[in-house]
Amino acid sequence: MMQYGANLGEPHTKALGDGLFELRLKGSEGIARIFYCTLVGRRIVMLHSFVKKTQKTPAHELKIAQNRMNEVKHEH
Repeated sequence: MMQYGANLGEPHTKALGDGLFELRLKGSEGIARIFYCTLVGRRIVMLHSFVKKTQKTPAHELKIAQNRMNEVKHEH
């Protein structure tokens, strides 16, 4: 991400709209998702992470990330 920027493209990242992105990771514990956003100056801010248990991303996980993104962007 430091070399290529925040949006690496699928299957690694997915743009969710309004400046929110999803980083898709696979590990020994399962499939993980990290929500992040970018700020001025190419800063990448990790907002929320979780291990997926279902096919679809739970709405409450997405809502946590959106709320945190709003907090971060209002601080700057």
